[in-house]
Amino acid sequence: MDAPTATPKTRPIFLYFSALTLLVYLVAPEYLLDIPTSYMLKNHLHATAPQVSMFRLLTGIPMYVAFLFGLTRDLWSPFGRRDRGYFLVFAPVTAAIFLWIGLSRLSYGVLLVGMTLAMASFRFILAAYQGLIALIGQENLMSGRLSTLSSTFYQLAIILAAFASGVISENLPVSQTFFLMAGLAASIGVFGLWKPRSVLGHAYDQPQARGSDFQGDVRRLLKHRAVYPAVLISFLWWFNPGLNTPVQFFLTNQLHASDDTYSNFLGVFAISFIPTYLLYGYLCTRIAPKKLLWWGTIIAVPQMVPLVFVHSGNLALILAVPMGLMGGMATAAYFDLAVRSCPPGLQGTLMMLVAAGVALATRGGDLLGATLYASSPAHGFLYCVIATTAVYALILPVIPWIPKQLIATTDGEANPAIAAEIAAEIGEADPVR
Repeated sequence: MDAPTATPKTRPIFLYFSALTLLVYLVAPEYLLDIPTSYMLKNHLHATAPQVSMFRLLTGIPMYVAFLFGLTRDLWSPFGRRDRGYFLVFAPVTAAIFLWIGLSRLSYGVLLVGMTLAMASFRFILAAYQGLIALIGQENLMSGRLSTLSSTFYQLAIILAAFASGVISENLPVSQTFFLMAGLAASIGVFGLWKPRSVLGHAYDQPQARGSDFQGDVRRLLKHRAVYPAVLISFLWWFNPGLNTPVQFFLTNQLHASDDTYSNFLGVFAISFIPTYLLYGYLCTRIAPKKLLWWGTIIAVPQMVPLVFVHSGNLALILAVPMGLMGGMATAAYFDLAVRSCPPGLQGTLMMLVAAGVALATRGGDLLGATLYASSPAHGFLYCVIATTAVYALILPVIPWIPKQLIATTDGEANPAIAAEIAAEIGEADPVR
């Protein structure tokens, strides 16, 4: 069997999700605003490392219950436009929240309330995006290639956010930072008006899009075996005490690097994921996900170890390259697994359940990392790296828990066993939408 290529049918899908992915992740408050708000707290409000990480933990509360936004996406269709309705409604709502923050006097309370509201509003946008890309990936047997696309453009957005956030922190006043975010958020509303027929024409008419009522959906979600390993693996992968606040304070306070060194480190780290993302996109059409999951995880376990050798800002930038290369295959493989694991009609719920686990892991890992870092001036950073490596190793015993038929076929290859499961589940669900 020849490997799938970009056909006239798949090219519009790639183009549509390339633009949407880049914009969504660039505007997401937890990315472009993460570094600027941390420096607002650190430099303007004189917050400590644990206080900054606690702020990140608290403002992430909407992310920890993101599955509720995903379930809403699966049950409610604003204006009858399905996912486009969420872009049309919540893009201007998010923009309005940023305008309010920009017009208010800077304080811990304003930042905490405003960022929490922005996070909540943006979850509806992210639920629509995540649910839609998972649905299209399942329907077109291209979960691996769309995982590569999503991971790549996610990373490009993180790169832009990392470099731009350093410039923003150094040059823009607080109010202008939030005015800029308001303009970017409003632009997502364009996708609420755009309905490319080749992408969305019949997307919601296929078996994978069919669901039932609230109780039926919750019951099907809990019974779906594939949900549990997909969520757990993503949680473990993003539980990283060795990154974010510890690295930020290690570089700027202990190594006396400039504020933009940390953002540059994140940018180089993010760029270095892309080659192995693309490698996954090539391999997933030729090798079953089971092998790629094992390979990607084994390579990724020691990803944070190079941080032990960081003794200057310049060395941190150099070592960010192998660190990123080691994580690309695993990240794409875990996203592919999540897409394949979605029950019919519950793509938004499962993808946002994964996103909730990722957010909780990221913020919880950051809080643990900040605590470990502060526990010992001499060895705190080393403790963070050891903790991260140990958590990554825990992914390996979870892989055998994944249903075998789910990861048995390559991207683009029909899977009769999964098709039969979908048909059986739809029959049990008594679909109403």
